Amino acid sequence: MSVPASPRAVFERLSRGISEGRWHDLADLYAEDAVVDQPFVSTAPGRIEGRETIRAHFAGAAGMGLSMVARDVVVHETADPEVIVAEFAYDVTGRGGSVTAANIQVLRVRDGLITASRDYHDHLAIARATGGVPALMAAVSGDRA
Repeated sequence: MSVPASPRAVFERLSRGISEGRWHDLADLYAEDAVVDQPFVSTAPGRIEGRETIRAHFAGAAGMGLSMVARDVVVHETADPEVIVAEFAYDVTGRGGSVTAANIQVLRVRDGLITASRDYHDHLAIARATGGVPALMAAVSGDRA
């Protein structure tokens, strides 16, 4: 019987998968009933529930043609052995250009799968890279046309 991957190891797989553009593999790192909260998101649901919804979210990211490479990763262990806090930057390249986006993720990992994540990403930087600033500005102003 193998020991489930640690929270740090699961985060490293997630980060590496994103950096390598393996978007379609990422949902497999999440529990069937996982919840991802994105408190700073303005143009999409701030909460994503369930592995298959997370899979659809990553499929949408795959369709954007982004390159996101993680760097300057610092992982903080917490008093809770299931929880880590990861600070890092993504070098993001898309149809709108290249930017660096700051990120913090708080992950809860149980039995080797992410059960909960709070993702604090620099959505303005990512919107610049995707060419999505007009949609972001419309969402912020309340004009969700």
